[in-house]
Amino acid sequence: MTPAAASLRELVRLRAERPEAVAEAAARRKRRPLLRTADTLPDRDRTTLPDRDRTAHPGRLMIIAADHPARGALAVGDRALAMANRFELLERLRLALSRPGVDGVLASADVLDDLLLLGALEDKVVMGSMNRGGLAGAAFELDDRFTGHRPDDLVRHGFDAGKLLLRIDHEDPGSLDTLHAAARTIDAMAAHRLPVFVEPFLCRRVDGRLRNDLGAAAVATSIAIASGLAGTSAYTWLKVPVTEHPDDMAQVMETSTLPAVLLGGEVGDDLDGAYGKWREALRLPTVRGLVVGRSLLYPVDGDVAGAVDTAVSLL
Repeated sequence: MTPAAASLRELVRLRAERPEAVAEAAARRKRRPLLRTADTLPDRDRTTLPDRDRTAHPGRLMIIAADHPARGALAVGDRALAMANRFELLERLRLALSRPGVDGVLASADVLDDLLLLGALEDKVVMGSMNRGGLAGAAFELDDRFTGHRPDDLVRHGFDAGKLLLRIDHEDPGSLDTLHAAARTIDAMAAHRLPVFVEPFLCRRVDGRLRNDLGAAAVATSIAIASGLAGTSAYTWLKVPVTEHPDDMAQVMETSTLPAVLLGGEVGDDLDGAYGKWREALRLPTVRGLVVGRSLLYPVDGDVAGAVDTAVSLL
């Protein structure tokens, strides 16, 4: 399909002159199932399935995350404003999404609208980021309002899933508001039969800064809380971190039968170490894939394609 915008310059023009082009591109977009099985893989992947080629991973997901800017989280490593350059981010996303074995993208509405106009979301899983109100570093960070996609928005655009962040600090009353809003949002997503990926953490403030607890007990507790939200868990997925000690993951993932994906998180310069942790956790029964952002889009060596291809090979 010919994209609405053939270039970033054309994208900017369309944004100003034809805003309806976003809805038109969403209506035309070729969709796909959330999970592909062996008989629904594209021909290029089905032919390589017996050889376990890296492009064929039926029942698994490889999602590129790019919803960080909407929370004001623009830093990558020592580059404080790395993700502030939208044109560079879009080029990196287009490259990542073009790599074999990449299933889709998680992003806020502005990024997804750009990618729609650029034709980068054809035959991809499109996951909308829902609660972006807990701005990074803000006093109200844990009162994480749903300022992004609503369930009705995802349905209207023909998107495939939603994602919400659920951070819980037992000493911050804002956590209760987020917990309640998350439960009702899961209900609404289930009513539309749309999957929702819940990313739970127990956290606390250290010297005024929010820290996620990646200890085994904390991660297991957060999974238990997230799994029990709303009136049904039929359409709930979990998006979970690898624990502080990776050997604890097998026990932690026994907390729920819900399907789960691993999140990338902050990996610093040790991307090889992260690959090793992800590889081991991907062997667990409920773990069905990866959702990784900055570490693949902004790798230390600058090789986006290489980083993405290596992550895909882990599946």
